[in-house]
Amino acid sequence: MPRPRLYRKINFNPGVTYFKPQGIPMRELEIVELTIEEIEAYKLRHINGLEQKQAAKKMNTSASTYQRILYSAYGKIADALINGKAIKIVK
Repeated sequence: MPRPRLYRKINFNPGVTYFKPQGIPMRELEIVELTIEEIEAYKLRHINGLEQKQAAKKMNTSASTYQRILYSAYGKIADALINGKAIKIVK
Protein backbone atom coordinates (compact mmCIF):
# COMPACT_ATOMS: atom_id res chain seq x y z
CA MET A 1 0.00 0.00 0.00
CA PRO A 2 1.48 3.39 -0.98
CA ARG A 3 2.23 6.04 1.56
CA PRO A 4 -0.59 8.60 1.92
CA ARG A 5 0.00 11.85 0.07
CA LEU A 6 0.70 14.86 2.24
CA TYR A 7 -1.28 18.06 1.92
CA ARG A 8 0.74 20.62 -0.04
CA LYS A 9 -0.08 24.25 0.57
CA ILE A 10 -1.00 26.14 -2.61
CA ASN A 11 -1.52 29.91 -2.37
CA PHE A 12 -1.84 30.63 -6.07
CA ASN A 13 -4.97 30.37 -8.15
CA PRO A 14 -4.18 31.36 -11.73
CA GLY A 15 -6.77 33.42 -13.57
CA VAL A 16 -5.63 31.96 -16.88
CA THR A 17 -5.46 28.21 -17.41
CA TYR A 18 -4.31 27.95 -21.05
CA PHE A 19 -1.33 29.34 -22.94
CA LYS A 20 -0.75 28.61 -26.60
CA PRO A 21 1.42 29.66 -29.51
CA GLN A 22 -0.04 32.59 -31.43
CA GLY A 23 -1.59 31.92 -34.82
CA ILE A 24 -2.18 28.17 -34.41
CA PRO A 25 -5.71 26.94 -33.68
CA MET A 26 -6.08 25.04 -30.42
CA ARG A 27 -7.43 21.98 -32.22
CA GLU A 28 -4.08 21.60 -34.01
CA LEU A 29 -1.94 21.75 -30.87
CA GLU A 30 -0.73 19.10 -28.50
CA ILE A 31 -1.34 20.04 -24.86
CA VAL A 32 1.12 19.85 -21.97
CA GLU A 33 -0.62 19.72 -18.59
CA LEU A 34 0.98 21.48 -15.62
CA THR A 35 -0.41 20.75 -12.18
CA ILE A 36 -1.25 23.54 -9.78
CA GLU A 37 1.60 22.23 -7.57
CA GLU A 38 4.07 22.64 -10.43
CA ILE A 39 2.88 26.19 -11.09
CA GLU A 40 3.12 27.04 -7.37
CA ALA A 41 6.67 25.65 -7.18
CA TYR A 42 7.68 27.60 -10.31
CA LYS A 43 6.10 30.81 -9.00
CA LEU A 44 7.78 30.54 -5.59
CA ARG A 45 11.19 30.10 -7.20
CA HIS A 46 11.03 32.48 -10.16
CA ILE A 47 8.46 35.12 -9.23
CA ASN A 48 8.92 35.25 -5.45
CA GLY A 49 12.67 34.49 -5.67
CA LEU A 50 12.68 31.95 -2.82
CA GLU A 51 15.42 29.39 -2.32
CA GLN A 52 14.56 25.69 -2.37
CA LYS A 53 14.26 25.23 1.41
CA GLN A 54 12.12 28.36 1.83
CA ALA A 55 9.82 27.39 -1.02
CA ALA A 56 9.49 23.81 0.25
CA LYS A 57 8.51 25.11 3.67
CA LYS A 58 5.85 27.38 2.12
CA MET A 59 4.44 24.39 0.22
CA ASN A 60 4.54 22.19 3.33
CA THR A 61 6.78 19.59 1.70
CA SER A 62 10.37 18.37 1.84
CA ALA A 63 13.11 20.09 -0.13
CA SER A 64 13.65 16.99 -2.27
CA THR A 65 9.94 16.72 -3.12
CA TYR A 66 9.83 20.44 -3.93
CA GLN A 67 12.82 20.00 -6.25
CA ARG A 68 11.15 17.05 -7.99
CA ILE A 69 7.97 19.11 -8.54
CA LEU A 70 9.97 22.10 -9.83
CA TYR A 71 12.04 20.00 -12.24
CA SER A 72 8.87 18.39 -13.56
CA ALA A 73 7.52 21.89 -14.28
CA TYR A 74 10.79 22.85 -16.02
CA GLY A 75 10.57 19.84 -18.30
CA LYS A 76 6.96 20.44 -19.25
CA ILE A 77 7.45 24.18 -19.87
CA ALA A 78 10.54 23.52 -21.99
CA ASP A 79 8.67 20.88 -24.01
CA ALA A 80 5.83 23.32 -24.70
CA LEU A 81 8.12 26.19 -25.68
CA ILE A 82 10.56 24.20 -27.82
CA ASN A 83 7.96 22.01 -29.54
CA GLY A 84 5.18 24.61 -29.93
CA LYS A 85 2.63 22.99 -27.62
CA ALA A 86 -0.16 24.55 -25.58
CA ILE A 87 0.09 24.63 -21.78
CA LYS A 88 -2.96 23.76 -19.67
CA ILE A 89 -2.96 24.31 -15.90
CA VAL A 90 -4.95 21.59 -14.16
CA LYS A 91 -6.03 21.42 -10.53
